[in-house]
Amino acid sequence: MKTLTVGGAVVDSIAIINSDSVEHITMRNADASFLLLEEGRKTEAEAISTHPGGGAVNAAVSMSRLGIDVSALVKLGKDQRADFMLAALEAEGVSTRWVTRDDRLPSGAAVLLSSHERNAAIFTFRGANTLLSPDDIKPEALAVDQVYISSLSNQSADCFPYLVKAAKEAGCKVAANPGIRQLTARGRAFLDMVGSLDTLVLNRVEASSMAPALSAIEGEGGPMLPFDEDGDVPSAIRRGLLSGGFQISLLRYFQCILRTGCGMAVVTDGGDGSFIATRERVLYCPIKQTEVVGTTGAGDAFASTLVGLMGLGWDLERALKAAVINAASVVGYVDTQTGLMKLGELEKAVDADTELQLREWDMATLEGSDLAA
Repeated sequence: MKTLTVGGAVVDSIAIINSDSVEHITMRNADASFLLLEEGRKTEAEAISTHPGGGAVNAAVSMSRLGIDVSALVKLGKDQRADFMLAALEAEGVSTRWVTRDDRLPSGAAVLLSSHERNAAIFTFRGANTLLSPDDIKPEALAVDQVYISSLSNQSADCFPYLVKAAKEAGCKVAANPGIRQLTARGRAFLDMVGSLDTLVLNRVEASSMAPALSAIEGEGGPMLPFDEDGDVPSAIRRGLLSGGFQISLLRYFQCILRTGCGMAVVTDGGDGSFIATRERVLYCPIKQTEVVGTTGAGDAFASTLVGLMGLGWDLERALKAAVINAASVVGYVDTQTGLMKLGELEKAVDADTELQLREWDMATLEGSDLAA
């Protein structure tokens, strides 16, 4: 199976800071926390390291380790960061045939400050990642079985409709894992293309950003997924998706997305697990408990593993468990790629797992389940 990943390439510089050196504040009535750095103070780091990253690069490395023939279509500058990225991709067996280098902007870079819960604060320079144009998407690049589109930045996000249409015309399956900036700045254009996607993967914050637009189509609120565990109902079910004063239930979100013609909709919710909806059913999988060193890259690991293994013919339940296990492996390391598992070890981990218990709902029996497009 051949796959093309499209999107971001970023060189990550990661600083690990002792929790005693940084003040940590958590809001009492909001899902937000903050790291406070003293102005003008030099803070000692436990370690500083540099790694390849970015959505398309993380996904390409993930799929290559699963034994998939994968190429990356990304934009780099003409600088040392680009040389570093190209060498890293080639070392992982990822084809760089469709990588382009542009002298208008340097390659993308990010600085991550990891402390306390290790959910890093990230400073991002998008650089050449913003310069993708339709001219960079060659027809030959789409001679693959599937196209995986990660987050696209600024001007590059304008290519999303063109890319999806071209990939479908070429006979490719298309999976998208967009970022919050793309969804908020170009939400209407994105929503217009959702029906052409085979798989859409969003985290809860990203899915929530679509609540205003979907509320205008289907109305606010909506039926809830039944969950009978007292006091342990996942937040995405209990609270639904909220943004801009609009609230829709998770089930209504799934119904709206599937009615567009999208084949499968996925919502990940950090420590509260992950949900997958098809026209036939909804699946829920909790997280795999593990020691967290860094959370960055977990979403890329989950999405690329799920899409990659289903492309290899794995059934949905087994692919979902594997995606959760691979994401748990990634958060055991500070960077986004060291923890990505190879196919053989991932197969063994799934076979040996007794912790992940899936929940399933039959879509036909759920309230408001008519999914006629």
